Amino acid sequence: MRAALWLLALFGVAVAAALFAGNNQGTVTLYWPPYRVDLSLNLVVLLLVGGFTTLYAALRALAALLALPHQARRWRVQQKERAMHHALLDALTHMLAGRFLRSRKSALAALAQEGALQSAGEPVPHGKQLRALAHLIAAESSHALQDRATRESHLQNALEEAPAKGNGQDQELREGAQIRAARWSLDDRDPNATLERLAALPQGAARRTLALRIRLKATRQARQTREALDTARLLGKHRAFSAGAAQSIVRGLAIELIQSAHDPAQLVQIWASLENSERNMPELAVQAAQRLAHLGGDPAQVRAWLLPVWERMVELPDGLPEGLALKLIHCLEDGLSTIDAGWLARIEAAQQANPRDARLQYLAGMACLKRQLWGKAQQLLTQAASQLTDKSLRASAWRNLAELAEQRGDSEAAAHAWKSAAQQQR
Repeated sequence: MRAALWLLALFGVAVAAALFAGNNQGTVTLYWPPYRVDLSLNLVVLLLVGGFTTLYAALRALAALLALPHQARRWRVQQKERAMHHALLDALTHMLAGRFLRSRKSALAALAQEGALQSAGEPVPHGKQLRALAHLIAAESSHALQDRATRESHLQNALEEAPAKGNGQDQELREGAQIRAARWSLDDRDPNATLERLAALPQGAARRTLALRIRLKATRQARQTREALDTARLLGKHRAFSAGAAQSIVRGLAIELIQSAHDPAQLVQIWASLENSERNMPELAVQAAQRLAHLGGDPAQVRAWLLPVWERMVELPDGLPEGLALKLIHCLEDGLSTIDAGWLARIEAAQQANPRDARLQYLAGMACLKRQLWGKAQQLLTQAASQLTDKSLRASAWRNLAELAEQRGDSEAAAHAWKSAAQQQR
């Protein structure tokens, strides 16, 4: 459609020109004494159009000729810019491929090209960002090559190119350089330097997932368990780990924090600082109770921490791992000498509700033994000794049966029990 319109317009112009030129009787007379020149109007128009066209072409040719040096200069600058960007891309490519010497060499070439452009009076608009990135790539490659002096030199240059009070892009570059520097210090096994570099970050950048991951590793290296636990909690809230992995990390750090307690008061304070979800973890409750008992803490407090775990084991016999259930039994057994009537009733009710659970039979038998209920203790321990799967509990049951047999003067039963206890030690 557009072509048809252009064709119609062309025909219209041709018809108008033919009508004007064909019937045009006008003349143009030029007087130059003593001469007179008569020219047709059509010829004058053609001469004017031709003269204008010739003059325009001549001016364009002259302008093109005069612009040749500028175009040549622009072409040379463009080639240098292309070489600079090509060198920077090569540096990044070599770094990702693990060719760190070539990467650093290409980064230095990019810096040299940028410096040449700036010296020639043709600075690149994004020169600061380019220099900062080139220095960071060179520093990263130097770190991989264990060249710490060169790494620190390039790092300082990158930080100078990205001032803290610059624009948004400068701040992003500076934060990236600081985070990379913290990672390098972590690789150097220098957690204190890592934490110092992270502390220099703005508050928003310090709470990013990458920075928190580095902080977690640094605090663990520095044995700052409480700070590591707080960082792991933040990472869990940010969903930096899966739910299972986050719970495992928090549990491990909490156990480490519990083990670091040196007196009951400190342990109680640590336990109070844990979150409710952490205190509800059976592993932590058992570990804290064992540690409190080892430090000579209040037995009632030990049993109070164990109560939720005990109720879970009673309600769901398979709800606890076997190792954790055995730790619970051992911990309760150690405190049977000070156990109250409420706990005795719990143990007896649990044993009666789960008569096939050898662990509960053993614990109930030991409770009866502590209360000098010899007959019932012998009955329960005899039933448990043949069903227990844990060698330590089975050996303890046989030893107590041997002592009971000796008390009532049954030497044959005592010898059999002592022999059975000795067999569990092999």
